[in-house]
Amino acid sequence: MKNTELARWARRLKNSQGIPAYRLIADLIGEDLDSGRLQPRDRLPPLRDLAEATGINYTTAARAYQEAKTRGLIDSHPGSGTFVKGRTATVRPSLGSYEMTMNLLVEPAIPTLIEQVRDSAIGVLAQRDLYDMLRYQAFGGSRENKEAALIWLDQRLPNPQLEQVLVCPGIHSVLVGLMSTLIEKHQVLCVESLAYPGIKAIAAHLGISLHSLERDHDGPLVRPFEEFCKLGNVGALYLNPTIQNPTTDTMSKSRREAIADVCLRYSIPIIEDEAYSMLAEQAPVSFAELVPELSWYITGTSKCFGPGVRSAFLYTPGKRQSQRLSAAMRALHVMSSPLTDALVSQWILDGTAEQMVKSVRREAIARLRIAEQELGTRNIRSAEGAFHLWLQIPKSSDWNPSELAVQLRQLGVSAVSSAAFATDNNPPNAVRLCFGGPITRDQWQENLHQVADLIEQPSYLSTGMH
Repeated sequence: MKNTELARWARRLKNSQGIPAYRLIADLIGEDLDSGRLQPRDRLPPLRDLAEATGINYTTAARAYQEAKTRGLIDSHPGSGTFVKGRTATVRPSLGSYEMTMNLLVEPAIPTLIEQVRDSAIGVLAQRDLYDMLRYQAFGGSRENKEAALIWLDQRLPNPQLEQVLVCPGIHSVLVGLMSTLIEKHQVLCVESLAYPGIKAIAAHLGISLHSLERDHDGPLVRPFEEFCKLGNVGALYLNPTIQNPTTDTMSKSRREAIADVCLRYSIPIIEDEAYSMLAEQAPVSFAELVPELSWYITGTSKCFGPGVRSAFLYTPGKRQSQRLSAAMRALHVMSSPLTDALVSQWILDGTAEQMVKSVRREAIARLRIAEQELGTRNIRSAEGAFHLWLQIPKSSDWNPSELAVQLRQLGVSAVSSAAFATDNNPPNAVRLCFGGPITRDQWQENLHQVADLIEQPSYLSTGMH
């Protein structure tokens, strides 16, 4: 960092009007990062040098760096110094190629279950008026569809009400509808620093800026989120709080309560994407229960039954909000498929859906145990019920995530680089591995052997780099 910049900081501190010096320095770091005067990985001056150059004492300098660290602006490494992080930026994603390798569902090879699914589907076609299912329908599903959705939602929400349920053509379509409805032109969508790539693609298409929130294993950090909310331009907060994609983390009740409190005080709508919640044995309290007036709770069948069944259930904050979103969703998607809605409703009512979820969960746990045996528990993060894991590349390996993911995909392993999920331009040294799709346990174990072997090789031997 140049002395001229420190001199500018000193002038700002001298002319500050009642702002504590430690907070102003953190503000200045943020301003300089946004303006480009500071770049990611720039080294900041040692505490004593900062104090001397700006006319503050050592304690205030230490407090300033701690404040900046809390906001996710900087990081410190003992013996190396203090560095600017690559941030926490509010960016407008550009239209282009997004890595959208899908997280494929585990497919249980259970003949009796497959027959049950087939027989239930045949029953729908045999018993329903076919022409009725081929006609236009009001958006949001019939009363019968909504009553079946309530049975599904009742497993995760306390006493859900019919008038707040919308049956929609897939979770992705709901996200498009919510983002286009909730977020005004001058507003941004807050997301975690690692998030579902589809959110980046939707934001790019709609011209919505994303603000990346630093996270730990428990979800987004509360303090930086609140600091950003104070600026007044947050349109909504997007969260995937249970078996998060890609990390598989599940946010604790205490973190949910803290975030809910911030959203309540600043009136921030919450888009609660619970695509994987049904696969968890037990999920913590939902935001829809903590702040029902602000939460838009989404769940569906694609991660529990199969992506070919494009059916999602949206639980809205109230009847008026349901009506408002229905109008927007009808303009975007016209309606969900009545045939799909009828199939899903029947599977829920006759218990087929419950049997499928239990079978998927059992098979996913079995494949996770294989991964733990082959890769060890130190380098992977996953959760029982998830059909993906987060592989942290060992420090001893010279692979970068993008190169490793490309090589693994060439070997038939479903791998995605951390860059696909990063929203702060600071992807960690990790890849997501999916163990679902049309593979057997033996094939999955063979995939893991390839992963382990490749990581142990120097990258240049596999990529042809010199």
